[in-house]
Amino acid sequence: MIVGVPRETKRDEYRVGLLPVGAEELVRAGHTVLVERGAGAGSGLADDAYAAAGATLVSDAAAVFGGAELVVKVKEPQPAELARIRAGQVVFTYFHLAADRRLTEGFLATGATALAYETLRDDRGRLPLLIPMSEVAGRMSIQEGAKYLERPQMGRGILLGGVPGVAPANVLVLGAGTVGANAAKVAAGFGANIALLDTSLERLRYLDDVTPPNIDCLYSDRHTIRERLGWADLVIGSVLIPGARAPHLVERDDLRLMKPGAVIIDVAIDQGGCVATSRPTTHAEPTFVVDDVVHYCVTNMPGAVGRTSTYALCNATLPYVMQLVRGGLPAAARDSAAIRSAVNIHEGRLVQEAVAAAFGLPCDPPPFG
Repeated sequence: MIVGVPRETKRDEYRVGLLPVGAEELVRAGHTVLVERGAGAGSGLADDAYAAAGATLVSDAAAVFGGAELVVKVKEPQPAELARIRAGQVVFTYFHLAADRRLTEGFLATGATALAYETLRDDRGRLPLLIPMSEVAGRMSIQEGAKYLERPQMGRGILLGGVPGVAPANVLVLGAGTVGANAAKVAAGFGANIALLDTSLERLRYLDDVTPPNIDCLYSDRHTIRERLGWADLVIGSVLIPGARAPHLVERDDLRLMKPGAVIIDVAIDQGGCVATSRPTTHAEPTFVVDDVVHYCVTNMPGAVGRTSTYALCNATLPYVMQLVRGGLPAAARDSAAIRSAVNIHEGRLVQEAVAAAFGLPCDPPPFG
């Protein structure tokens, strides 16, 4: 099979979809790997490393998309990439289709197949291709939140961990999944006061047993959220419904409960955001202010730490890439429930119910049973 790895074109995206060792494994198995020149530069991976691994370096994205049967990326196809995707091709990447109708309809029109990292479930029901980036984003959310609490960044002028004689910041984490647990862990290390909210009592019991005493694990309901919004200096939105649009846990009117200069880091923005006032931003222009509350809504947070993120992501994706090339998508899907769960669009037909529900679009039955 011919596998293509283009350079990511989303603004401020520095990750790449395949490591040189992944290219070597594919070539050793008898496959061809096309890598666009400069694809790994943002992650500190030189073209020479890919060439030494047996990959074929090509000059531009047109050559990658034109030659590849399977395209392995990081972020959702950008408009120029959509124009290059062809019927019968398989694209394996993060899509987050439920947050973007234009992307959904644009990809449907290509007649290609979309395999989404974020909906792939393993045999234990976990999301193994979302977990590593959720770990990065969760830890980064506190790093970024601490920065934007600084007064020059329009924040409250609060040091996250405080100092002797001065109280630390209060951090509200909405959602105790991978993002939320990692955010709480890092914030606890700084010495902040954390309220970690979730609707799963089982998850809360587990985290209450294993987290430090400065993390309060609380059941998430409307009253508790509103109460804690007034308490919080920093809010981390880390809600996830796999494949679906994130619910709004913070409504527009709720901002009036918050302190001037408080900061919201909406990690759920890839799936539409869990704060009603959130809108996508970039690393170049990461924040905006609504009602004196600073909003940080960068859609590709892990892209800023491209080297760490690329290694973490590719360690997780390579086994599934190897499954796909072994006998093609139909064989891989028949043999692997995980691969089947990643299929969001198959040959121009929408098969992911959560995406169809988000936009009121027709949904076909899953193609591989």
